[in-house]
Amino acid sequence: MTRIAPQFLFDFGSPNAYLSHLAIPAIEQRIGVKFEYVPILLGGIFKSTNNRSPAETLAGIKNKREFQQVETERFIKRFKVQPYVWNPHFPVNTLNLMRMAIAAQAEGVFEAYVEAAFHHMWREPKKMDDPEVVAKALASSGLDAQKLFARAQEPEVKGKLIRNTEEAVARGAFGSPTFFVGNEMFFGKEQLREVEEMVSGK
Repeated sequence: MTRIAPQFLFDFGSPNAYLSHLAIPAIEQRIGVKFEYVPILLGGIFKSTNNRSPAETLAGIKNKREFQQVETERFIKRFKVQPYVWNPHFPVNTLNLMRMAIAAQAEGVFEAYVEAAFHHMWREPKKMDDPEVVAKALASSGLDAQKLFARAQEPEVKGKLIRNTEEAVARGAFGSPTFFVGNEMFFGKEQLREVEEMVSGK
């Protein structure tokens, strides 16, 4: 029986999407199926669903932010991944980064681009909405930043990101990371265990 490939809807601006990205390779090995990475624009999803980032929604709530930190530490320990380094420029406008992810798919360098963009956002944090900073960061990761910049301005690339985002909302998404196994939706990095169980039939 063929196992369904889980989908990972992500935006580079989400530290929890980054932690999910780090955890996914080991899960792929266990389930024998590759995740399908789907670039979406988190700002667009927030606007469509009247949602806000955890940085805003947790502000001023006693104990909730502290629990989120405990949960993150549990996740890091469970999946044996490195913690992210907080980006001092947060929140970062990811519109161009996400358009470039679509461009990277068209250029055949998607996996390398995703790795680089996450790295420069959450491993060696930089101001990744500054075009000059992005160009240097991607070049240091062996990518042709100018080609990706140019491709990201094409109407079909912009349109694809919009469609991905609109389709995500239509399917029930309200943030990132979001996962789908067929029509079953899972939200948040903690749900990766449930994703793995559903794909593996446990």
